Amino acid sequence: MSEEETNEQPVLPSEASLGRRRMLLGLGFGAANLALLRRLGTRNPTPAAPTNQLVTGSTTSTTSTTSLASLATSPPILNAASMVDPVNHVFDTVITAGRVIDPASGFDALVDIGIDQGIITYLGNETLTGRDTLDARNLVVSPGFIDLLSYPPNGYGEWFKIADGVTSNLCLHGIDDPMVDFLEKAAAQDPPLNYGGATDQYEHRKITGANIDYLRDVDDVSLQDLTNRAALDLEAGALGIHEQPEYVPGVTFEEMLGHGAVAAQYGVPLCLHIRTGETSDPDLQKAAVTEAIEVARQAGCAVHIEHLNSTGGTGRMAEAIAQIEAARLEGLAITACTYPYTFWATYAGTPRFDNFQDKFGITYNDLQVAGTSKRVTESEWPSIRQQGLLTAAFAMSEQDITTALKAPWMMIGSDAILGPLHNNHPRSAGCFSRILGVYVREQSVLSLIDALARMTIYPAQLLETASPDLAQRGRLQGGAIADITIFDPTTIIDNADLEDPGQESTGVHHVIVNGQIVRRNQKNDKTKRPGVPLLRSNS
Repeated sequence: MSEEETNEQPVLPSEASLGRRRMLLGLGFGAANLALLRRLGTRNPTPAAPTNQLVTGSTTSTTSTTSLASLATSPPILNAASMVDPVNHVFDTVITAGRVIDPASGFDALVDIGIDQGIITYLGNETLTGRDTLDARNLVVSPGFIDLLSYPPNGYGEWFKIADGVTSNLCLHGIDDPMVDFLEKAAAQDPPLNYGGATDQYEHRKITGANIDYLRDVDDVSLQDLTNRAALDLEAGALGIHEQPEYVPGVTFEEMLGHGAVAAQYGVPLCLHIRTGETSDPDLQKAAVTEAIEVARQAGCAVHIEHLNSTGGTGRMAEAIAQIEAARLEGLAITACTYPYTFWATYAGTPRFDNFQDKFGITYNDLQVAGTSKRVTESEWPSIRQQGLLTAAFAMSEQDITTALKAPWMMIGSDAILGPLHNNHPRSAGCFSRILGVYVREQSVLSLIDALARMTIYPAQLLETASPDLAQRGRLQGGAIADITIFDPTTIIDNADLEDPGQESTGVHHVIVNGQIVRRNQKNDKTKRPGVPLLRSNS
């Protein structure tokens, strides 16, 4: 459960102040317990944390994507053994005349692409023959977008993701089930895009009964019970570990360290919806970011902070970025993501809405139930809370968004998937097109290649050390898997809004997932369902 989607709305305690006090106290004595936490059961470790600058931190972290990349003047190749001689070869699919951009290498040129059995097997200027051809004239050909902060496939929202250019739907905000059950349920939806996610600490608390009272220990449930469940999910293929102390106020610093130790052992990120986004006292957000950084420092794990715009950076984005930059200069593996809207949304019954006027400096008129046109009134609010409707709060500034986007390690994550009732934030359908239409074309906050990096190679790099599946995605290179998004940079834009979030984006012409065309000429092909799970490897 988070700022957006969940199938259940737990009844949580309102003593959020106690949770914040635990955070501040925990920062002082967590180190003493780390040795114990690291004595968790022996597992099969994955390779060491990645060494690229994005994940581990960088002394040049204010440098743009294009200067970090070694700009390729010839088509980049990931696996030379996959390349074919195009002469007399008939490709499964050919993409012609497109502007091919590979943010991983900096390559940006007009070339043709050949695809065979789901793999890119040629990039260049030879005349190609294919069983199927996509004309990409005047269009950008990009790696497929990776939404690292989505929610489980539901059989409906995935198609709006496809129309937004997304080819991989990753639930780093938690998979809502044990990993085996998540994979079974997701496969049953026969999704058109790839899927995967982070094991959910909240789900483990529910299973063990630790959700009965978040602020008190539960008999016969230990921290190791929870971390062992996380380890089992990682061995089943989970891509990370998710914790959300704002919504589970009883999560202590020691519990975060325990999960951080497991994340370090398995080479995956600890994904944190941090302690608070409250704006009444900026020191609370500062402490929440500090807590996340301290977990990375003491546990030795990568930490990914979820939607920094609404937790940790609201009204203080420059300060939050400076905190993270300082940690990265130490070499700590801290990253974050954002979504490009000035309003957040969560279920009305959650603790985030407790005393919202004081916490966020907003009024009832700053609230709007998603999927409706009306702002909330004081008299309506008790009923809305009781129903637990997803409600948006206009509590962020445009500067929060633009400042966040300029951080060179910032990624894009929607924090949403559309449901049939459309009680959803519009980021569920328009997040990525909005970045390219508003913040690249209209406002020039980002260059095109910078924006594409944040939704392709950066999330791939975050996860690829533990997941060979991600090591072959996020790139438009010879030998890479053919997850490809083809869009018009002059027209791409989001159409979803808070009143009607169920509107497809404009400008995404073609989408290819694992070599299959799931969107052609701006129309989804619902007969194609090539999505596969993207998993952590035990090898």
